[in-house]
Amino acid sequence: MIDPADAHRKPLPVPDADTRAYWQGLREGRLLLQHCRACGAVQFYQQALCRACGAEDLEHRPASGRGRVHAFSVVHRAPGPAFRGDVPYCVLLVELEEGPRMISALTGGDPMAVRFEMEVELVCEPQDDRISLPKFRPRPGTRA
Repeated sequence: MIDPADAHRKPLPVPDADTRAYWQGLREGRLLLQHCRACGAVQFYQQALCRACGAEDLEHRPASGRGRVHAFSVVHRAPGPAFRGDVPYCVLLVELEEGPRMISALTGGDPMAVRFEMEVELVCEPQDDRISLPKFRPRPGTRA
């Protein structure tokens, strides 16, 4: 049976063997990207194999946490009761300095002021004692 109270709780990710180091890094305030030792490719989201060459020789390295807004969408209608207090909010596709792109959300800025190529930096927002979510705020000197 579904508990109606669950609709008012935001879902949280569940780390697995491939993503455990990534989520641990965020808890420590660091964004970890996978680097392939075989071909040099940098990838996000974590998985067991390099998407470029198929090698299993991957290592996690801290990213700079800086990037630019590649695309965005301002959400005005909450997808469920748990998100009603957040609207309007901005979903971002951030191109990281290291190359990969990641989907995230804006924090610490006006969602209506986001623009393409806006410079952003990582903020790790604790959700509970296990999970911190990666969000991005405008870099100092950048408006949003």
